[in-house]
This record gives sequence, C-alpha cells and structure tokens, in this order.
Amino acid sequence: MGGLTRKKVQRKFKIRGYTLRVEALEEILSFLSHFDDAEDEAIDLLLDEIEKESLKSSILDKDSVHRVVSLLLEADAAVEESLTPSTSNRSTLRVIDAFVIPKFRYDPVKKVFYEHTGRLPIHGDASAKAALYRDRFQLLFQRLSRHQHFSKPVFDTEMSQVGCCEISSIQSLIGQTGRRWIMGVISQLEDGHFYLEDLTASVEINLSNAKITTGFFSENTIVVAEGMMLPEGIFQVSTCGFPPLEDRDESLALLAGLDFFGGGKLTAEETLRLAGVEKKAVNDMFVILSDIWLDSEEAMEKLATVLDGYENVEVVPSLFILMGNFCSRPCNLAFHSFSTLRMQFGKLGEMIAAHPRLKEHSRFLFIPGPDDAGPSKVLPRCALPNYLTEELRNHVPNAIFSSNPCRVKFYTQEIVILRQDLLYRMRRSCLIPPSTEETNDPFEHLVATITHQGHFCPLPLTVQPIIWNFDHCLHLYPTPHTALFGKSFRCCQKQNLRTSVFELQLLESDVQKTLS
Repeated sequence: MGGLTRKKVQRKFKIRGYTLRVEALEEILSFLSHFDDAEDEAIDLLLDEIEKESLKSSILDKDSVHRVVSLLLEADAAVEESLTPSTSNRSTLRVIDAFVIPKFRYDPVKKVFYEHTGRLPIHGDASAKAALYRDRFQLLFQRLSRHQHFSKPVFDTEMSQVGCCEISSIQSLIGQTGRRWIMGVISQLEDGHFYLEDLTASVEINLSNAKITTGFFSENTIVVAEGMMLPEGIFQVSTCGFPPLEDRDESLALLAGLDFFGGGKLTAEETLRLAGVEKKAVNDMFVILSDIWLDSEEAMEKLATVLDGYENVEVVPSLFILMGNFCSRPCNLAFHSFSTLRMQFGKLGEMIAAHPRLKEHSRFLFIPGPDDAGPSKVLPRCALPNYLTEELRNHVPNAIFSSNPCRVKFYTQEIVILRQDLLYRMRRSCLIPPSTEETNDPFEHLVATITHQGHFCPLPLTVQPIIWNFDHCLHLYPTPHTALFGKSFRCCQKQNLRTSVFELQLLESDVQKTLS
C-alpha cells in the first residue's frame, strides 16, 4: 500500500475520533488489499463496524482491529462461496421493467427530491402533460445550478465577474438590456415562430446567427442560450448549447441514497461485496442482438449459428439480449398472422432449449421493437403479449420479457436499453443543421443530445408519443454506466463522461466473421 492510502486511512480514522497504533494500521492496510477498486467504501465499512464494538479506548491496537477485519473477511468469503456458477448470474443480474421504476420529483423550494407515492394511471389528465415538461426542466435546472460556471457567486470578486454566467428567468428579460443567459425549452407556439419557455414566461427567439454546440437542436430540447433582447421583443441568440453534464458520482452524492434506477437500495457492505465479486468476474459477457426476424429463414439460420458458437465456448454468456422487431412485417391492424408468430416464438424456444448449457447457465431477455405486437407505438412499450410467448416460456422457463425501454443491474453496473430508430427521427426534427466544428458523426451528435438532456427521447410528443405519467422511465439521471440502442443499421460506440453509449444490430453478413 502506498503512502497516500496510509494518509487516507489515518485521516478518516482521526475524523471519527480514533488513533491508530502502527500494528493496527498494518492490519487495516492488509484488509484494504482485498478491495483495491473500492478502498473508500472498505474504510467506511470498517469504521462503521468498529463503532459497533465496545472499545475501552479510542486508541486502536492490532487485536481490536483484527477482530472486526476477520469477521468482514469471513462474511465476504461466505458470500462468494454461495455464488456458485449455477446461481451467480441469477443473484447478480436484475432486469427492471419501465413500469415499476420509482418516480421522483424535485422540490425547488426545499431543494430536495421526493418520491411520488400515488398511483400512476396509464391515461393521465392534462396536468400530467404539464408535469412532464416541468419535471424535465427542473431536473436539468437543479443540475445546472451546481455547475461552477452557472452558479451565482457568494462574493463579488474579479474572477466571479469573468467566469460566472448567471441564469436569468425569462420573465426578468422585460425591460432589460445587455447580454443575458437564459435556460428554457424550445417550443413552437406559432407556426414558423420558435420560443424559449421556462417556468415563468416564454420569449420568441431568433436562431439565425446562433453559434451552437454538438447535438441535435429540436423542439422539446432544453437549451442554455446567450443573447440579448431586441426592441421588437425577440431574444437574439448568439450562443446556444445544452446544459453541461454532471459526473455520476457527484449526482449520487446529492441524492441521499434515493433509488432512481429502480434496482433496489444497497448497503455499503453489499456494494463493497458486489464490487469485489464483479472485479473477479472477468469472463462474464452479454450478447446483444437486434431485429430477430422469426419469419426469416436466413435470420434464424444465423441465430442458430450464434447459439451453436456460444454453446461450445468455455464460459457461456451471462445474458442474451434479443431485441425486436421480431417480425419482418409491422404488427399493425393489417397484420393477421398472430397465430403463426406465436408458433415461430415456440420454434425459437425449441432452438434455445436444444443448447443445454445456454439454457441452464444463461438468461434470455426479450425487448419489443417499435413495430412489434402491442397496444400502440407509445413509449414506454409494455412487454410482448403472453399469447405470443407462452410456448417459448414452456421451453425456456427462465426467459425474461421486459418493456421497451428497460434497465439491467449487473453487479454494480447500471445499464439502460432502448430499441428505437432514434437517430433517424432526431435528424429529421432538427431546427438548424448540427454543428460540424467538433464532429461530423451523427451518432456523436445523438450521444451528446441524450446525455446532456438526461433523457432517452427528447423529441416532440407529436414525433414520438410518450405516456405522460411514465416519462420518468426515459430519464438518464444519474447518468448510467452504459446506454444501449438497438436500431436498423451499423454498430458504433461513444464514451461521454464515463457513460458508454452503444448502437447495435445483428448484421447477418458479419455473424460468421465474428465467430471465426
């Protein structure tokens, strides 16, 4: 252990009122060597357990520390032994359906989040639609207010005058001159006229000479704009961009243990244990496939090739994620082959059951596509109907059928998945051409849009309808470890402030290359 770790341990114990003898410090450092990637959590857990002991003195010797360390290491070893290969995947993997994700709202007066405890009907009233926009705005505004460049300085200093960009409410622009910074939602209140709206008022904007940052600027996106009011009552925008990102750890530190992800609250001990097990699970992998057309012989042959390949590997994948569409034709009102589709799902179940190692040790997650059977194209979409999947369930009892989008908690990793052709719709909905100053890649513009907006689908509701009361299921706050898109062409990846975003599909021509 290095000198920095020694100083960290001594500092944390001193804060709690303890003094460490040399032997006790060595014992603690030996304990921390088991948790290289989670030192802080291990120290905090050790301190919590020591405080539960009946100590005669605040000066800790080796014996008093060794007793607690031994108990923690024994508990950790017992948990690892219980995670046998047949049960480890099931105990460390959790799939969260969109319709069970808890809903939190921000109180701008108390500056805290609180959980909504009432019933959330599918068909919301008019107030639910207004709350959708208000919740999105307040979520980003509280994040922006903590940013060093947009937070109001306590003291007026020369540095604060240069570096601070204080946000003004739109209502306060009346009668004001000079440069101002405002934040609002882009909306079209009149045909051909675009406005910025916040919680106080709205103002017409002129984007013709605006310099923009990376991303797709469309209706419903929330932006931070710099400019000035013209005599005609129009806000002339000179610079326009999305609210800056916030590091995941900073967001979590301010949420006081609230479970935004929906995977359940974990104690410090459980988090530490999972982090240790996750570090050793170097062979765990996910296989992600999109557009599994069950009515296409070629697609099914390629899928069989994939399953055959993974059946014979040393360590089988932990999870197969199979995303729709599951039929080459849209399952709309003109579709009358549901009995045939049900039979095809049964054949898929037989195919999976013919691979005993995959059936026993892997999990299979099915996520519907935009043209699959369901009540509508609105997001979030419910899971595939039981009528279609009943025969598959008989062959693969541990198959999981979840909503679109859905979330996956794997050890400590948080993964969000959406099957939607979002890039195509975002490009069509742009008000102004994307900036080419930083990148020409449309996918990078898409990643910047969804991460900075903190939302999977910041499109107008006329372009992509969303269930008003369940808009929170599409929020990306705090930013997850991984965001995954399934779509109709090409595969790509982008890292954005420690959040990995993937866009994937099963490319039939590349399957054989991947396995060879």
